[in-house]
Amino acid sequence: MLNVTGLTVKYGSLSVITDLAFSLEPGSFTALLGANGTGKSSLLKGIAGVIPASGGVSLQDRKNLQPHQRGDSIAYMPQDTGATSSLTVIEVILLGRLRSLGMQVPRSLENEAISILSGFGLGALETRTLEEISGGQRQLVYLAQSLFRNPDILLLDEPTAALDLRHQLIVLDRVSSHCRKNGTIAIAAMHDLSLAAKCADRLICMSDGKIVADGKPTEVLSVSLIRDLYGVEADLVTGSNGILHITPLNAVELEKTVSPV
Repeated sequence: MLNVTGLTVKYGSLSVITDLAFSLEPGSFTALLGANGTGKSSLLKGIAGVIPASGGVSLQDRKNLQPHQRGDSIAYMPQDTGATSSLTVIEVILLGRLRSLGMQVPRSLENEAISILSGFGLGALETRTLEEISGGQRQLVYLAQSLFRNPDILLLDEPTAALDLRHQLIVLDRVSSHCRKNGTIAIAAMHDLSLAAKCADRLICMSDGKIVADGKPTEVLSVSLIRDLYGVEADLVTGSNGILHITPLNAVELEKTVSPV
């Protein structure tokens, strides 16, 4: 169980996250929704401990983890993974288990890394350097590294932003499967509402640094919520599989803000 209590993030005198609190169950995949600038990235960074934040973050029986204690339990993948390197793809994956590495990498560990790469369709790239692959492929490599770490908490900031439709589906399926199999708790900031409704167990919707809706996709998403969150008129249709499909129609003027729940 991940418990976030009273989380507040400020940049100077500006509060971008204010007194957020929620709990997430092991094995769950939560999509974090909201317009640009609503605090999604700051929330993920605050939980990860990569920016200063007040409030509490606890995991199971480990109460109020300090930022320097979170690296062992939390893997955070930012939006911008565009950094290149002369390291090979397989070397980048193996760095996810840096503390397990010695002078010689066990064959079993290397096989596990190759298996994760193959799951993302990257098996043929293992000996290529990051400089020799595309931005979308680098994004997949860093996501594979995050899964290879097998963290308790996986924080992903727009993990499908640079990917084609096929790889978007593969990534979200792999993340969901990994969570169910290993009891990992994943939170991903997303913009594609249909993908979020399809793949996430739970949606947390944010506006002005506050949570304004929280629950299962079919319980949370509505025409009025989407209008208030994004300033967009949309059609919502429930498919034969019970999954919501959201079609944006046109932008509208925002007449009000969403009242926090």
